[in-house]
Amino acid sequence: MRHILAVFLLLTLTACSMFSPLPTGDASDSTKNLSAEELYHQAKTELDDGSFGAAIKLYETLQSRYPYGKYAQQSMLEMAYAYYRQGEPDPAMSTADRFIKQFPNNQHVDYAYYVKGLATFNGELSMLSSIAGQDPSERDPQAAQDSFNAFKELVTRFPNSKYTPDARLRLQYLTNALARHELHVAAYYLRRGAYIAAVNRSQGILKQYPNSPSTHEALQIMVDAYDAMGMTELRDDAKRVLANNAASLPGGSVYDGKPAKSWWQFWK
Repeated sequence: MRHILAVFLLLTLTACSMFSPLPTGDASDSTKNLSAEELYHQAKTELDDGSFGAAIKLYETLQSRYPYGKYAQQSMLEMAYAYYRQGEPDPAMSTADRFIKQFPNNQHVDYAYYVKGLATFNGELSMLSSIAGQDPSERDPQAAQDSFNAFKELVTRFPNSKYTPDARLRLQYLTNALARHELHVAAYYLRRGAYIAAVNRSQGILKQYPNSPSTHEALQIMVDAYDAMGMTELRDDAKRVLANNAASLPGGSVYDGKPAKSWWQFWK
């Protein structure tokens, strides 16, 4: 009986070994024997060819196998750029942030701030534009604010960076876009009779974006809101500021309904 049981077990184990898949390990990974330098150059080739997804995978492999050294640092920067070019702003920003935190003294950390700003910069014109019939206060300008903060930190910390001139232009655009968003909200509140909210939004524009083209209309909204509330002294004060600065304040179009031109055209 014991002999029969032994034979049965032997046959069972043999059958299992016949039908069990062989361990593959890294046998199918063509990069398993590549050095950090070789992995980096292969990823860079994919990046230069526009194969951003393939480049990202290679950069991830490089950082996993060789987490230290110049190639790991450079690959993290280029991976952030690859995510940006692939249209994935969140991983682009998180990768750039990771680089900034891990390598704050790296000579290319200014580029990390630049890519972080670029990641959410594209598309802000359409996101912040007015949509008929929609409450503008419901549109979240956080992406524009994130981009603004990154570019602002770049130009503040690295005024001599080669990326700073372009970042300044984008900052000007974002300043005007964010101010215009606030102006849409203030005008919306004024139309709805929420006069205090309209005044608060308008005052925010004057404080945060004093050189934007939206300041003229913000003052006009304040004049009308104070007038509607019967606050004649505050209305007259706002009128005086508006009159005294009429020549220097750029006009806009959110409040009077005419198409805006100057607030973004310098960028386009």
